[in-house]
Amino acid sequence: MSTIEQKFIVFLAVAAEKNFSRAASKLFISQPAISQYIQALEAELGTILFERGRKGVVLTKAGEIVLKHVKELKSVYESMAREVEENIHEPKGTLKIGASYTFGEYVLPYVIAKLLKRYPLIQPSIVIGNTKEIGEGVANRKLDIGLIEGETHHSSLHIQHVAKDEMYIVAHKKHPLLLRSIIEREDLQDVTWLIREQGSGTREAIERFFLLYEIKPSKTLEFGSTQIIKESVEAGIGISLLSAWAVRKELQHGVFQYLKMEGMPLRRNFSMIKARSQFETKACEVFRNTIIAFFQDDHNI
Repeated sequence: MSTIEQKFIVFLAVAAEKNFSRAASKLFISQPAISQYIQALEAELGTILFERGRKGVVLTKAGEIVLKHVKELKSVYESMAREVEENIHEPKGTLKIGASYTFGEYVLPYVIAKLLKRYPLIQPSIVIGNTKEIGEGVANRKLDIGLIEGETHHSSLHIQHVAKDEMYIVAHKKHPLLLRSIIEREDLQDVTWLIREQGSGTREAIERFFLLYEIKPSKTLEFGSTQIIKESVEAGIGISLLSAWAVRKELQHGVFQYLKMEGMPLRRNFSMIKARSQFETKACEVFRNTIIAFFQDDHNI
């Protein structure tokens, strides 16, 4: 399918580059051809679109109006082409997904179920790791897309927040702190805290929590996954700060309870990450849209 008219492509390039020569290089055509396209468009509209100066060209008022509508035209055309493409070619193929533990173990299965119901030819390949590991996998192009809780600090990655995750202090239903109507900071100093390893988004969140409430726990035990922490909470070893997604079933069955503390829950971001300037397959695009729609549906699982 052809693109929008060449004269509009040339106009957009000149408006972006503010220079006929650079626009010509960008479009791989000659500078005289650029001038001819712009002159023809100006003649068609009966007005000057660019003012020429020693430092390049700038849009006139009429040019700004044209720019606004040409951008809208380009957007509408691309949307039309994308919908036609999706109608002709169903998304398919392998999709390499990386997810940090909380998202990967407690949210992703529901998203994948929705994805495969609509796009059965997509073949998800899933890697679970901590936030740091998933960020590195996406940055190194070993993964098409990553799903993390917390933040990543790779400058080569584009990050898009898709939802807020709520985190609570959880304890076994018979933990003595549950006898208190409200938990104070001092109550949390002398209990055993179960925490994740360095590089985990959950570890980053609990360290932020300790700093925020000036808590210096007397004893911490470090574990490599949220599931082990949950088993240890159930065994009565200690308490932890975990995502509401991770403890849904335990709360429903009355095994865990939240400790009531002012200022809770602690909130953090669920985010999608992609390598900047990376070509995106149609399978990856529809997967991103499925995630966004999933959270817009208010966690309809």
